Amino acid sequence: MSVKEIETPVGTARAFVVRAKDPRGSVVLSHGAGGGIGAKDLVALAEIVAEGWTYVLVEQPWRVAGKRIAPPPKVLDTAWVPIIASLTSGRWQLPRPFIQGGRSAGARVACRTAVEVGADAVLALSFPLHPPGKPEKSRAFEAQLVLDAELPLAIVQGDRDPFGSPDDVREALGSRAHVFRARGDHSFSKHPEDVVDEVRSWLNTLTP
Repeated sequence: MSVKEIETPVGTARAFVVRAKDPRGSVVLSHGAGGGIGAKDLVALAEIVAEGWTYVLVEQPWRVAGKRIAPPPKVLDTAWVPIIASLTSGRWQLPRPFIQGGRSAGARVACRTAVEVGADAVLALSFPLHPPGKPEKSRAFEAQLVLDAELPLAIVQGDRDPFGSPDDVREALGSRAHVFRARGDHSFSKHPEDVVDEVRSWLNTLTP
């Protein structure tokens, strides 16, 4: 594993890079607003390296700085764009296709910035479709940005996720989004293997 510190306008981010020997592409993921890169599903997904995917976990500046509360979406996006620019150029350049994503708030960032950073696809884990108990405050428009750009979008959603069930996400986004059901709530803490299985299947549709 290699560790790269990346300066952004809002502080220093940290990327943990595990490179595949014969890469089929790369997957870059970040954490949510309530946790870090130690989330069980993010850790478990390191298994994809053995199948040819370079895997990168990004610790966002606010976490590196030791803060407990994530900044507003605009600040998160401001950090993410230079992070990806640093990882897709120079000697650190990641192999393509380049899939970006994250869990929860990190998934939202990935959707909002996918076009700007030139991502080839987006992987959203536990996409927070709406705040718990407030379906009228939908964030589907953020994921729709990916679909409008005709980029592949995969969403792995817990069947008991209070931020929106798999069926809720399918209804909001339609058939063009690949929505996968996993056991659990918003965290996948008890069955991270479900996430790995679904992500592996989806990645296999992107490359030979």
